[in-house]
Amino acid sequence: MFHWLEKNPFFFTVLVFITVSFAGLIEVLPNFAESSQPTVGTKPYTMLQLAGRHVYIKDSCNACHSQLIRPFKSETDRYGHYSVSGEYAYDRPFLWGSKRTGPDLLRVGNYRTTDWHENHMWEPASVVPGSIMPRYQHMFSNLADVETAYAEAYTVKEVFNVPYDAEGMPKLGTLEEAQAEALADAKEIASHMKHKDVKEMVANGQIPEIVALIAYMNSLK
Repeated sequence: MFHWLEKNPFFFTVLVFITVSFAGLIEVLPNFAESSQPTVGTKPYTMLQLAGRHVYIKDSCNACHSQLIRPFKSETDRYGHYSVSGEYAYDRPFLWGSKRTGPDLLRVGNYRTTDWHENHMWEPASVVPGSIMPRYQHMFSNLADVETAYAEAYTVKEVFNVPYDAEGMPKLGTLEEAQAEALADAKEIASHMKHKDVKEMVANGQIPEIVALIAYMNSLK
């Protein structure tokens, strides 16, 4: 039979297509059968975390880092438990990524600290010798956009029924309340940082991008 297929490329191509399609369906269909509910413990982002996610996207962190751990031992040994669909219930857009110039960051909050991120973003090679990652020192002076984060949170709450204000979930409230909550969260993070300028900015009611980004990175678990 195999000799016959080798002599008939059209039928060989059809057989390969059927085989690959069948294998793909076996891999995909179980996910459709799963509940569409978020994974236990998954919550919408706080205003500070969401503002940090915007920084992450704006500075193209997703161009070099994925947020998708595949179910292979080599991946789970390095990055932790493989990804499940419910973890992304409140992600818009998804940041799965397609390239890893740097490591996957889906569970970076489990093994990196605020202090580590601060040093890494200021001078990557100081904590990862030989790193080719550029410095992001502008984040230490640029201000995070909490208003845009609030606008997104309000939109997804109204349009996609993301459960802000539900029991055990982050509160949305008014813009002023959201800004106050973001600043309170920023003060907690800044208390673990060393840069005096950052501490001073937060003390004066301003939120640098680096603080928001660290809040987001710390939430990835």
